[in-house]
Amino acid sequence: MLKLKKPVVQKILFRFVKQAVSIARKLTDAALIRISDPAGNGVAGWKHAVLHFLRKHMEATLTEVLDWAEEMERVRAALALRRSEFIGPSALCKSFDRAPMAVWRELLQLSSELLNQSGHAAIDATYFDRREASSHYLKRCDRDVRTVQATFLVDTAQGAVIDVHCSAKWPNGTNIGPQVALRYAGDLLSLAADKGYDDMSFRNALRAEGVRPLIKHRVFTPYDHRTTRGSTTNATTSVRSVRA
Repeated sequence: MLKLKKPVVQKILFRFVKQAVSIARKLTDAALIRISDPAGNGVAGWKHAVLHFLRKHMEATLTEVLDWAEEMERVRAALALRRSEFIGPSALCKSFDRAPMAVWRELLQLSSELLNQSGHAAIDATYFDRREASSHYLKRCDRDVRTVQATFLVDTAQGAVIDVHCSAKWPNGTNIGPQVALRYAGDLLSLAADKGYDDMSFRNALRAEGVRPLIKHRVFTPYDHRTTRGSTTNATTSVRSVRA
């Protein structure tokens, strides 16, 4: 069980709850409908979103975050819920699965607006193995999604995620980079990236928006720079001798 003994910790967490409530209530009606119960029962969609915010922030289980929120009077007031009106862990779990990625991206964009962004950002991708976590889902939908690529746009001063793009198809950085970064070009001064995003059209698009590209150039191997016929012949001869 979570133990929140110190008043200072409770005060900080309640401040987080107020921010989460403010963000969640700005969600579009379409997004709120996707989160809440399709039958129209239970609590409103924005309240589900706040509880999910809390669960991730506190690294808690579904049961733990519900028990904590139910016992905190100010949190109950912020959610406009009485103790008897709180949903169960299974209902909260279903609302998380029911909401599409677009809803969580909208929440992420709303939360990033609270930051005093520096304008200097970096973009990079990482991979998450879903082999164990989604085995039941894979069997049910008859699809083989083992690893998901997540591309993050991060404010380098705040260390905060501005946007994220997830894909099971592993798109090339030169394709996904412009899609993610140019969406926020009006708020950026510079963008750093590794050589996986090395593309002149991407650089030119950033410059056209007033963003300075800090993208590492690819370093090719020597045989990529051999343009003369003699060099090509020598390279071919070397390859043949190795094969022989």
